Amino acid sequence: MNDDVIATVEQSATPAGAPADLDKSPRVSSRAPKDGAAEMTNFEIVSHYFDLAADSLDMEPDLRSVFRSAYREVQVQIPVRCLDGKIHVFSGYRVQHNGARGPYKGGVRYHEEVDLDEVRALAALMTWKTAIAQIPFGGAKGGINCPAGQLSSDELQRITRSFIDKIEKVLGPTRDIPAPDMNTNAQVMAWMMDEYGKLHGHTPAIVTGKPISLGGSLGREEATGRGIVYMFREAARSLALRPEETRVVVQGFGNVGSWAARLFCQLGCKLVGASDVDGAIQSPIGIDPEMLLAHIRAGGKLPEYSGPGVEAITAEELLQLDCEVLVPAALGGTIHAGNADSIRARLIIEGANSPTTPTADEILNQKGTFVVPDVIANAGGVVVSYFEWVQNLQHFRWGEREVNEKLGVILRRAYREVGARALRDQLPLRVAAYALGIERVLEAAKDRGYV
Repeated sequence: MNDDVIATVEQSATPAGAPADLDKSPRVSSRAPKDGAAEMTNFEIVSHYFDLAADSLDMEPDLRSVFRSAYREVQVQIPVRCLDGKIHVFSGYRVQHNGARGPYKGGVRYHEEVDLDEVRALAALMTWKTAIAQIPFGGAKGGINCPAGQLSSDELQRITRSFIDKIEKVLGPTRDIPAPDMNTNAQVMAWMMDEYGKLHGHTPAIVTGKPISLGGSLGREEATGRGIVYMFREAARSLALRPEETRVVVQGFGNVGSWAARLFCQLGCKLVGASDVDGAIQSPIGIDPEMLLAHIRAGGKLPEYSGPGVEAITAEELLQLDCEVLVPAALGGTIHAGNADSIRARLIIEGANSPTTPTADEILNQKGTFVVPDVIANAGGVVVSYFEWVQNLQHFRWGEREVNEKLGVILRRAYREVGARALRDQLPLRVAAYALGIERVLEAAKDRGYV
């Protein structure tokens, strides 16, 4: 077992009690989500868990109103002349949910289905996520409803620069710091930084997830995937999972999923299934994630990959594969009432935001499936974004090993604190995480005199 793969993961005890116990005996389950929860939006999912956590905290109704809603919501029109010669009008959003604990922080996603409700949900999730990880940020999120995969680099750059030009007044290195998300990357962040710099001077700390040449942090690209592997190491101790005996399925072989797959395999696990927007594959022999990634980068489609024992399967069949670990790293709501009962994984580590609906969560809990929720499982990206921001403010760069070690310290602490809270209050792990985050934000807001 190569511990250097995930930066010398510390061999210390999980919170008292097995992880399987953390998701049992939920004290707050009276709020029944609607049946057939596949149709639940991200906003409904996040609001549902907020309400459960608020119930556990006996939060007053007026305070609930403050923390359920966003401090500021910006929607702008982005007209861009595309290569077809026509002017296409996109909508851009930036939602600043809560800044009690520090500057607003959150990614910007480009996807044709982005809308205000989705951005609201993800902004709230960032508020709780940064509080759980105890990094000094609030929560924000952004998005543009453009079909990123169908646009040229030039079109994406024009859309990006127009967006920043229209929202720059609510941004700033001590006000609101964007980052990459779905269909955005280091190049998009470079355009954002440059456009902001035209108006305010060179400001590397205005965005994170930048190219290394422009002040990006070593370790940022793989941070979310690495964090998923840290979560595996924490949960695996009490589930008696050994890496060399662990089969992994990754739903969503994008940046997060591909990095998680590579790091899992370097740790000694076996990747037996993977999927992306084009389809899914499986192999009981094991899939080489490096070879699969090379195939995709060369222009091949994931279902066309022809490694040893590999066969194409449906997206539904992927979730039903016999495995120890399932990593949903695609869109929200992909695990729902219609498929939760057919999932055979012992451990689910949520790489995506809100991939599991409340009904599915209850089904998985009843089956004894242990779920590491998104608010801690995929926090690696924002933690290393924090490191990048600190390095930019100091005009100093840390080594990659130092970044990875600091990331491990923060994520292991978050996992254990959430686990301890779940055991103390007899809450499901997810609700305990929300409760811990809400409590910390509420404390900061009261100390500032905001509420």
